[in-house]
Amino acid sequence: MLTADQKTQIVVSALEDIKAVDITIIDTGKRSPLFERMVIASGQSNRQTKALADNVVKKLQEAGEEILSTEGEKGGEWVLVDLGDVLVHVMQPAVRAYYNLEELWGAAPRTISAPAK
Repeated sequence: MLTADQKTQIVVSALEDIKAVDITIIDTGKRSPLFERMVIASGQSNRQTKALADNVVKKLQEAGEEILSTEGEKGGEWVLVDLGDVLVHVMQPAVRAYYNLEELWGAAPRTISAPAK
C-alpha cells in the first residue's frame, strides 16, 4: 500500500503526462481526518478532463493501488478520483474558478506549473 506522498507523486506525474494545467497540491491532514492530500488540476476540454482522470486511475492501478471511486466521468467538467487518503479533482477552468476549492480549504497550496514548451 502506497503512502499519501507516493500516491500524490504518481497523480502529479499522470496529470503532467496529459498536459494538465495549474496542478495544485493541498495538505489537508491537519484540516480533515478524512484525507491527507487534495490534488486539483485543470483540463482545457471535457475530453482532456476525462483523459486526465483516466490516466490517473490507470497509473495508480499499475502501481497496485485501489481506486475507491470516481465521479463525473460522463460530463467531464469536474471528475473526482477518490483514493482514500488522497482526493483528485480534475476540473475545467470555469468550474474550478466557480468552486474555488483552494480558497474553500483555506490552504496555502503548492502549484506546479505546466512544463515550458
